[in-house]
Amino acid sequence: MMLSVCIPVYNFDVTELITDIRNQINTDDLDAEIIFIDDASQEEMRQRNEIVKSLTDHYILLERNIGRSKIRNLFLKYSKSDYLLFLDCDGKIITKGFIKNYINFINNHHPDVVYGGRTVNESKPDLRYGLRWKFAIERENLPVDVRKKSPYRDFQTNNFIVRKSVLENHPFDESILQYGYEDLIFAKNLYKDKIKIEHIDNAIYNNDVETNEVFLKKADQSAKSLAHLFETDLDVRNSSNIKLAKAYALLKKTGGILIYKMFYKIMKPFIIRKLLSGKAELKTLDLYKLGQLIDYISKS
Repeated sequence: MMLSVCIPVYNFDVTELITDIRNQINTDDLDAEIIFIDDASQEEMRQRNEIVKSLTDHYILLERNIGRSKIRNLFLKYSKSDYLLFLDCDGKIITKGFIKNYINFINNHHPDVVYGGRTVNESKPDLRYGLRWKFAIERENLPVDVRKKSPYRDFQTNNFIVRKSVLENHPFDESILQYGYEDLIFAKNLYKDKIKIEHIDNAIYNNDVETNEVFLKKADQSAKSLAHLFETDLDVRNSSNIKLAKAYALLKKTGGILIYKMFYKIMKPFIIRKLLSGKAELKTLDLYKLGQLIDYISKS
């Protein structure tokens, strides 16, 4: 078997995504399988997704939520392939030969890791969704020529291929239970062992633009995850590829932590209000995440 298409699912309707993948596999007669693992979604969503059971080769329902890192490692147990393609459940395929493009790249280049990219609707949405949309447009939806300049920093886990043996030897950090930084930690470990991340233009469409409230909660979770990693991984604390870690290190070096804490305590309500309005610049989000990071580190 050449490729296992791995879809970790949590409270999202994946019927269109999996139907499109199965159609591409069948139409192009591809050597690929589909693995569906549900991370303890709500019963209503499980019932909605049950229709894709007949389209998958492995259909697994977990009884308790195990998180974004552990569930990715779990796919190794079921994969029969040399390569695994991971797709976020909120993705939408927009390229006719999407799966075939990856298989052709594997056959021609025999890579260890490949990232295909992501995209969202470029039309500005309602302000209720403005924060997540702006983050995607300005920091995630990078063209392939830009990503190639910083292949580890600009790697994401929403749409990537990994050689099975590489994932076995470099699993995702299962101590990261919440949203945030599992992709950068994975890339950091690959960099340390000189495992190349390649980038191609084979994007998937982000089909779920979150509200400002939801995305702000995720930003808080990512700051909490980073604070935990600071305790367990010295490389993360000193990383120049993690913008938030770099900002914290600079404040600590210059003795500015206490000053920033005082500033953030006063300004936090105004920062949150601005972010929730959907009109804020991403620098405001950076101020929020840095303040949350400092608070979590102070409490640890």
